[in-house]
Amino acid sequence: MSNLHVPFFRPSITDDEITEVVKCMKSGWLTTGPNAIEFEKEFEALYDDGIHAIAVNSATAALHLGLEAMGISEGDEVIVPTLTFTATAEVVRYLGANPIFVDIDRKTFGIDLESIRAAITPKTKAIMPVHFAGRACDMTALRVLADEYGLKILDDAAHALPTRHAGKLIGDIGADATAFSFYANKTMTTGEGGMLVTRNADIAARARVMRMHGIDRDVFNRFTDTKASWMYDVVAPGFKYNLTDIAAAMGRVQLRKIDVFQNARERLVKRYKSAFADLPVTLPADAADGDTHSWHLFIIQVNEDAAMDRNELVAHLKKNNIGCSVHYRPLHQMTFWSTGNGGNKFPNADAYFEGCISLPLFMDMSDAEQDRVIDVVSKALLG
Repeated sequence: MSNLHVPFFRPSITDDEITEVVKCMKSGWLTTGPNAIEFEKEFEALYDDGIHAIAVNSATAALHLGLEAMGISEGDEVIVPTLTFTATAEVVRYLGANPIFVDIDRKTFGIDLESIRAAITPKTKAIMPVHFAGRACDMTALRVLADEYGLKILDDAAHALPTRHAGKLIGDIGADATAFSFYANKTMTTGEGGMLVTRNADIAARARVMRMHGIDRDVFNRFTDTKASWMYDVVAPGFKYNLTDIAAAMGRVQLRKIDVFQNARERLVKRYKSAFADLPVTLPADAADGDTHSWHLFIIQVNEDAAMDRNELVAHLKKNNIGCSVHYRPLHQMTFWSTGNGGNKFPNADAYFEGCISLPLFMDMSDAEQDRVIDVVSKALLG
């Protein structure tokens, strides 16, 4: 056990996924086709009737399409938490709009509601809450706030499948549209991929057109119906954001396991929390009552009285052949994003970043692997 390597993440891929991917490759239909269409239908089936799901090649693409379909344009302002991956803010700039950073709630890591209210101006058009690490933001309160000012909400749910708020799956509560990620380290994966989810038929229709070059017929439709494949129109300067059938074939299998994956992560989180209860660390908050945490990440914050600080712990874990990461350095600390946000201060995000470290957490993590992480972290922080 003393030499056991523990990666930060390892995807859960079985013969089921491999079989479906091979079947897709043998079918001769590799790009967007029957698997992608069925994947969308099966994703929609997670919700009550009326949900539209648009499969795309990344969550970044889903975020971009969502904002574009909401009409966000040059000079508009979109409120974004500073604690997020750069994609959340960069898609705002794609449209010539300005991301306005706000601080986080110190306990939950989610966007701070009072900071949102203070940042709203006549130029504000939308709010982008991030369900950080898989814990739901308070979408009930966010919807009330957005309606008060006539704002749209686009969920960044890259960490948040199958997160629930007030008993409802994220994507169907509070937001006008929601972007999910199927990147390799997410709860379920297609390798690269994402999904835009909305109840708004106009947003869905626009996203479908813009997903494929602004063409008014999707590729699969053009090559399978009786109308000539070249009989289409270009109605906008769109993008190339479609999901391949190979990725969708994998995603369809993974989607069927989503609750099993979440349950496995939650079991591991409970073991971590029990083992670390007396360490000089701040443990992540559980889901609020009535919510479900997807536990995409398990993040501890190293307290000042620990025998090592965060950076020393990162180095110590690496030395002991244990993977870890840091999620994230707040955007306002990054060179590109460090200007243009009104000189706002972000004390909660800054304090969080000083001590945060993401420990290994993945569906197939063995008890022996987790026990090794627990042993090394505990001895390091107690000195």
